[in-house]
Order: sequence, then structure tokens, then C-alpha cells
Amino acid sequence: MTKKEIVRSIADKLGLTQLQTKEIVQKTFDAIIETIVEERRIELRNFGVFEVKHRAPRKARNPRTGEEVAVKEKYVVTFKAGKVMEEEVNTLLDKKEKNG
Repeated sequence: MTKKEIVRSIADKLGLTQLQTKEIVQKTFDAIIETIVEERRIELRNFGVFEVKHRAPRKARNPRTGEEVAVKEKYVVTFKAGKVMEEEVNTLLDKKEKNG
């Protein structure tokens, strides 16, 4: 699903224009990014937790050549799903078992 599809879905459900909804969705994404950068963590109840983690520099191998490559240190954003999201995703197992 793309951001455009999310906007369309929300706009249809709330009776807003896609332009209004696009602005709301973008402001929400901007607020999430701003909080992650400033506080390094944002918890959205029942959805999940985004957290910034530091990755130390390391040595890796190029799988094609086997050559050793230096990987620089960096920060990455991790996500851990909240309880409600995990429960909803796990319903996929029930659907899979029913469909065989």
C-alpha cells in the first residue's frame, strides 16, 4: 500500500477531501520523524515502538567476490509491533489454516 492509497482510504472513510487528508497524513509522518530524531524513541500505543539504535562499524564480506569491506557506523530505526498489531497479524495464521 502506498501513501496515496492510505490517503484515499482515510478520505473515503471520513468524508474529507484527498488534499485535506494528504496534509494530515504528511503532518503525522513529519511529527513521527521529528520525534524519532529528537527523542530517539516514539511509542504509539497498540501500534508499536520506533527506536533509534546505533550500529558500530564492522567488517563484512562482499558475497560476490568474498572481498572484505568496511561498513561505517550508522544509526538505524527499529520497529517493534505493539500488542494489538501483533494480534491482528497473527490472525493471518488462522486464515491460512482455514484455507489449507
